[in-house]
Amino acid sequence: MEQLNLTAVTPNISSSPGLLPSPPMNSRGVLPAVVLSLCFLLGVPGNIAVIILKPKFQQLSSMTQRLMLNLAVSDLLCLVTLPLWIYSLLYGWIYGLVTCKILTYLLYCSVYGSFLTVALLSCQRYMLVVHQQFYNQKKIGLLLILLWLVAMVLSLLALAVHQLIPDEQWVHCRQQFSSRTQKIVVLLVEAIVGFASLFIVAFSYIQLYRTVNRGAFFNNPQTSRLLTGIIVVFFVLWIPCHTVSVLSIGATALQNERLEKIFGELRSVAGSLTFINSCLNPLLYAFTSHICKCERRVNH
Repeated sequence: MEQLNLTAVTPNISSSPGLLPSPPMNSRGVLPAVVLSLCFLLGVPGNIAVIILKPKFQQLSSMTQRLMLNLAVSDLLCLVTLPLWIYSLLYGWIYGLVTCKILTYLLYCSVYGSFLTVALLSCQRYMLVVHQQFYNQKKIGLLLILLWLVAMVLSLLALAVHQLIPDEQWVHCRQQFSSRTQKIVVLLVEAIVGFASLFIVAFSYIQLYRTVNRGAFFNNPQTSRLLTGIIVVFFVLWIPCHTVSVLSIGATALQNERLEKIFGELRSVAGSLTFINSCLNPLLYAFTSHICKCERRVNH
């Protein structure tokens, strides 16, 4: 498939003898490339700062500290792959099938790791503040190992379906399904995991929000705004992606190729929004003090 891309640019060699041809730029990829570039420039330093500086971590429970570090590491792994994806948006995929599959697997592992960490962090805060339940180091380690095992298993689906696909003058590393059944299964797994995690986050923070407002020492309007902001940002950036996945499942089941194409393009746009969450996580989960104060008072 890569040969198709090389053939498309071969005429440039004769027009500029002695010079390597410049690959044509895909104008449709400019806007998502700009968005991903901003995510990379803002998110990578922010997550590195969280890992190195560990802001206000000393005020948190040991499990929350490890979850925040795990979140920063998974977000960083996700964001460091962006330069190659940005280049591929503009000039096509030139790195071969093996690299396509490896980077796709790494990307999905980090995204699932980040997503599941947020859900686990939400559940842990709920158990800590509402039920005052603590976890020892052994349980924390087992939970993190289980989290990454689940992320690795879920990412195998993406590894299996990503292929090199020619498109006009470019070759792209994208999903290619062998059948409609395979497409429905892959999208259904992504949607179920996504909405289940969103439900856990919503339930945990709503219950935590109520506890914060009920308790005398939690009655802080700034804390309430923070909790509301966490829920809103997380949902705004992830619901479009999973909603479009559900719509794609419906279009595939109905065998409506026109809707399949439309929702396929929308999934690419909605998917790029999820990288913004990796940029905001350092702000939402590390550079805040109000949740830290809540946990510190509970611990005392």
